[in-house]
Amino acid sequence: MDLRIFTEPQQGATYDTLLTVAKATEDLGFDAFFRSDHYLKMGDVDGLPGPTDAWITLAGLARETRRIRLGTLMTAATFRLPGVLAIQVAQVDQMSGGRVELGLGAGWFEEEHTAYGIPFPKAKFGRLEEQLEIVTGLWATQPGKTFDFHGEYYDLKESPALPKPAQPKIPVLIGGHGASRTPRLAARFADEFNMPFSSPEDSERQFGRVRAAAEEIGRDADAITFSNALVVCVGKDDREVARRAAAIGREVEELKTNGLAGTPGEVVEKIGRYAETGSRRIYLQVLDLHDLDHLELISAQVQSQLP
Repeated sequence: MDLRIFTEPQQGATYDTLLTVAKATEDLGFDAFFRSDHYLKMGDVDGLPGPTDAWITLAGLARETRRIRLGTLMTAATFRLPGVLAIQVAQVDQMSGGRVELGLGAGWFEEEHTAYGIPFPKAKFGRLEEQLEIVTGLWATQPGKTFDFHGEYYDLKESPALPKPAQPKIPVLIGGHGASRTPRLAARFADEFNMPFSSPEDSERQFGRVRAAAEEIGRDADAITFSNALVVCVGKDDREVARRAAAIGREVEELKTNGLAGTPGEVVEKIGRYAETGSRRIYLQVLDLHDLDHLELISAQVQSQLP
């Protein structure tokens, strides 16, 4: 079971704060540092000093880290044209020496689009599908060849399909709860399928749908990595758990129900329940980015107990 650190910078974080967390992620032996791709805060926080761009952040971290994987959960297809996104991600992959992963979703948060003048189309899923075809197609085009695509939303003609990533294939992550279209899209394009903020039971059902969709098109479902994203709140005892829950404005019992919360032993036991569903990777949503002791505890007493 891989543990990855997942941050929500739109809630309020500077680049320097993210760099500190990313370096701690690397030093403490976690597998990766991921961040959301949002431009507006959510809920009852001030969001200061304001948003940071996901791919600009990851470009900086690519030069400041050496081992950890870097990526997004999830970049919104509404934010960037697919050709531009392919260039950006390939460049950051080069800057990192081949450590980038792209999580790509349809986009859902209308208010952030309105706040920053980004179009928010009604038909988002079709655009996502075409973006996946274009981005992966550009990367896969052999050097010296050109790439063409003629879809309903995007049209590319004689693209040189450059630059190329450092990796032979950048892993693509797709996630979500949709019962039909999402599994079909994952079966076609996903190297990893992520189930966000869901119970083991719901995760197992959705993983089963993705597996069935893969088998339907003749793809080996075992080629897809299945993962979860869950809020994390660990303490060495109940008092410390309560303190950390209060710091992020959440209740302990709610966190235990909907995330990974409790003492290290409790959290290890719940991770085991996700492992039984076929999940092989968990993104730990860390909401207090200044509590590096939290990461140290998870590394020393949770990660160390996992197979």
